Amino acid sequence: MADYLLPELGDGIDEGQVAAILVSVGDTINEGDSVLELETGKSAVEVPTDISGTIKEIKIAEGDTIKPGDLILVLDAAESAVTEQAPAEEVAVEEVAVVEEAPAPIEAAPAASLGPVDYKLPDLGDGIDEGQISAILVVVGDTLNEGDSVLELETGKSAVEVPTDISGTVTEIKVSEGDTIKPGDTILVIDAVASAASAEETPAVPEPVKEETAAAPVKEAAPEATPVNTMAAANTALPSTANVPAAPSTRRFSREIGIKISNVPGSGPAGRISIDDIKAYCKKLNEARDAAPSLGGAIAARPLPDFSQFGSVTAEKMSKIRELTAEHMAFCWNSIPHVTQYDKSNITEIEGQRKALSARIEKQGGSKLTVTAILVKIVASALKKFPNFNASIDPAGKQIIIKDYINIGIAVDTPKGLVVPVIKDADKKNILEITNDMAEISTKARAGKLTVKDMSGGTFTISNLGGIGGTNFTPIVNWPEVAILGVSRGTMESVWNGSAFEPRLMMPLALSYDHRVIDGADGARFTRWICDVLENPILMQLEG
Repeated sequence: MADYLLPELGDGIDEGQVAAILVSVGDTINEGDSVLELETGKSAVEVPTDISGTIKEIKIAEGDTIKPGDLILVLDAAESAVTEQAPAEEVAVEEVAVVEEAPAPIEAAPAASLGPVDYKLPDLGDGIDEGQISAILVVVGDTLNEGDSVLELETGKSAVEVPTDISGTVTEIKVSEGDTIKPGDTILVIDAVASAASAEETPAVPEPVKEETAAAPVKEAAPEATPVNTMAAANTALPSTANVPAAPSTRRFSREIGIKISNVPGSGPAGRISIDDIKAYCKKLNEARDAAPSLGGAIAARPLPDFSQFGSVTAEKMSKIRELTAEHMAFCWNSIPHVTQYDKSNITEIEGQRKALSARIEKQGGSKLTVTAILVKIVASALKKFPNFNASIDPAGKQIIIKDYINIGIAVDTPKGLVVPVIKDADKKNILEITNDMAEISTKARAGKLTVKDMSGGTFTISNLGGIGGTNFTPIVNWPEVAILGVSRGTMESVWNGSAFEPRLMMPLALSYDHRVIDGADGARFTRWICDVLENPILMQLEG
């Protein structure tokens, strides 16, 4: 007989509730078969066994709350498990041989412990529902470790490399270059192996073989391998959805109909989401979509004329980034009532300081100090003083959501199109830290190496075209943000100082904002405050 105990469930998970028991007394199970469905508070997962045999007794019931180490099943273990419990006399006789030979099968065992696992495309971030495969980075037979990149995906915001969270050997590739895929689509089939946890338990097994109970240490070692974590990671993709309380059948239903389950409000205990909750959410989305035209929504596209009648033409297919950028910008322009506030700032003094300090920083091995880096810090201070610019509007809920964190997006021009990587916690960083962050993300953006994390979470955007030229422009607000600052090239102008005209370097600024959230007077105050701080940086410390 062998006892199967509940293994460890992962960091911070001390217990779970039994949602369903998937086996019955008399069933014959093999290593890796799921025996129960457990709701942990972070996810609903199926728990596999690491023992083969026939079930003699079930020690739990549906609805029970159980913890790692609790007895789940009693099994009549298969011969492979029983043979390790040879009499002590036999073990003693062959002690030297057993100790020498044991490491080989112990090391080989984890390679087949999990079996074939589908690796599915994880969530790609807010507002990204699909992507186009630009390159597949693995072939059948490759051995992968957790974190290895398996494909390059154009998401519309950037070209990103998608890493796997499963270790093992690639046995099948389910996609091709050029395919458009969505979160939840199967990418690879991997012959999965246990990760770091298995390596840690390897030396613990040979020691008990010497004398008394060989079976007991094997039984206790199994939970440490934590197969639940690996399987859960494969099924729940990213923490953003793994923390959602819902049964696997509910998650599967949401994937099949293309709904991001983390957006669905749950009506069950502790916010647990049911299939009915997903249906109600879909109904609400459809009703909102039907109402959109009456609120000034999308405009029907008209067919183009035949341009070839006027001369030769060349049609170039849009890249996925360009295609989705076009869709997003059209949505932003049609759904947000834009107002643009223009102003100019005298940056003569701060530009002189920037050049002097930039040379000093570069000599010390730092990145080049730019006007944009200085603006990021100033804008972060402005957002603290004017929090309604660091917000989003929820028309359905009739509320304005003020964010306590400040993440500044920087529009970057790349060969594949415009991308907006994000400087996280800009208000908590000094200008040197912001400068180094900007240098890093700009390099990644132009190399097409930005990740979803690099692109997510922005609360305000800056678009600086001063390095290219132009006297002014009207930036489009990047939904779900409510404001964006456009910066143009500074020019020398004659400015009246009260007694005479003097040459001053004047930089044009253009603030576009959502008029549903921000009034014109607030827009003018926000822009003027930024101009004043550029002219008198000490104001950032006094008022920011």
